[in-house]
Amino acid sequence: MNILYCGNDQVEDGLILSILSLAKSANDTLHIYVLTMQIRTGKLSYSPISETTAIYLNELVQKYDPDNFVRLIDVSDLFRRHLPAANMNTRFTPYCMLRLFADKVPCLPEKLLYLDTDVICREDLRSLYHQDVSAYEIGGVPDYYGRWFFRRLWHFDYLNSGVLLMNLRIIRKTGLLEKCRQLCAERKMLLPDQSALNKSITAKKIQPRRFNEQHKLREDTVLQHFTTTFRFFPWLHTLTVKPWQIDKVRNKLKIYEYDDLFAEYLRIRPQLRAENLKEI
Repeated sequence: MNILYCGNDQVEDGLILSILSLAKSANDTLHIYVLTMQIRTGKLSYSPISETTAIYLNELVQKYDPDNFVRLIDVSDLFRRHLPAANMNTRFTPYCMLRLFADKVPCLPEKLLYLDTDVICREDLRSLYHQDVSAYEIGGVPDYYGRWFFRRLWHFDYLNSGVLLMNLRIIRKTGLLEKCRQLCAERKMLLPDQSALNKSITAKKIQPRRFNEQHKLREDTVLQHFTTTFRFFPWLHTLTVKPWQIDKVRNKLKIYEYDDLFAEYLRIRPQLRAENLKEI
């Protein structure tokens, strides 16, 4: 399986947890690519995921399968050449748009499963990854809330961009991601990467909810995506809990089945911090 992540040093906790969950549950060889960059926008400066972290994660996944790997790819220059200017100062960091550059990275394979770093793999992924998407640009799951707010008449096909099965061979022919980058450069959008994809895509394969569960853990969930949800008791409010916020996962979401995963994460996280401190 070819897996793609994107991010900066602030998502390393999520990256560790997500990759660890893949190594434990995916039941296939994992070729993991991580796009990162160094960027400054306005008064904000963002740092890339460290090479030390990538080396550590590479060694970690190879303990499960010697053919696994984690490869860090710096795309700072590429991003600056195609700057999504209209969306550089939204409440989302520029890193949310890195997935839109996958077609410009020559070393990436033609078929990729993109995952946000707040996605946990719960079950075997082969039924998602190995399906035929040869006629499609992207396979994805409708956004839990967005399918209602951004639907086309009765077509509930507005995709969530946190889990995407990407066919780069077709995408490079249709220019899908090039169109998305152009939109992000010219038009400010609420969810820049997700909005651009949904506006530009011409051939999508709708996936069942179990491959990107964004609301509540269910018996058939394969990938759980820890997104912001609405709660109605004792008052209407939003709730955001990320998988590395372990106490909140247990106390707010009442989820305990990842305890073994959390225990492994808590064991290795101090080791990685120590390695990063040595690099400094």
